[in-house]
Amino acid sequence: MSSYATPPGGLPPQTRLTTSHGTARFTTAYAVLPHGTMTDIVTSALPHWEGTRLWVLARPLTGFAETFSQYVVEVAPGGGSDRPETDPGAEAVLFVVAGALTLTVEGTSHGLEAGGYAYLPPGTAWTLRNPGAGTATFHWVRKAYEAVDGVEVPEAFVTREADVEAVQMPGTAGAWRTQRFVDPADVRHDMHVNIVTFEPGGAITFPETHVMEHGLYVLEGKAVYLLNEDWVEVEAGDFMWLRAFCPQACYAGGPGRFRYLLYKDVNRHAKLAF
Repeated sequence: MSSYATPPGGLPPQTRLTTSHGTARFTTAYAVLPHGTMTDIVTSALPHWEGTRLWVLARPLTGFAETFSQYVVEVAPGGGSDRPETDPGAEAVLFVVAGALTLTVEGTSHGLEAGGYAYLPPGTAWTLRNPGAGTATFHWVRKAYEAVDGVEVPEAFVTREADVEAVQMPGTAGAWRTQRFVDPADVRHDMHVNIVTFEPGGAITFPETHVMEHGLYVLEGKAVYLLNEDWVEVEAGDFMWLRAFCPQACYAGGPGRFRYLLYKDVNRHAKLAF
């Protein structure tokens, strides 16, 4: 059974050591936001949303990671929005980590509980509401869709993590698995948001160095992660933000599995002018 971390909120007491919940880092190659930094005083609000607050984990920054934004959104009972997206060029992935939400896409309603996943292409008419008695929390990953002449825009879809097969990475005997919600060969999609799982002892055994930017939110467990030249301990609720070509690797020492929600930009030419 899957479990998903959510931000703690609140405010630490004056007796708490600053480093009690990990050390926040912002470097030229990567950033780490430990879960302990996600308190009440760093939340944001959005136009046309009611009963809602959010933690902004990533946003485009010139000279750093530039392709996406990522929020953790907390919706109170009865809250939500009938005008959630103000940018007609933005595509989105929603991934629910707590509670239940009703997502309406082009007039069709879908119930989303923890593990629910939706892809929404640019220009989609959608609404989101919390019909329950408890708080609901979801990740909202946004990207400006890069249209290509002769390539169709992908359609919206709704699914669940439980219905997506975990594919073993070659030569790992299942110690490293990826759940891909979109076919990697489908070039209509210019971003992927996947779930990566490592069993105890599983590892990325080489420093991945590539053009994709990453957002990694730790859903479950703990590991030591290589970020550029630094090995950093991370655990459930922490967020890692990697710019292009930042070397990365990891080792999941256990005792339980290590899992994260992974964003990356894919399937497009490198921009030669801005």
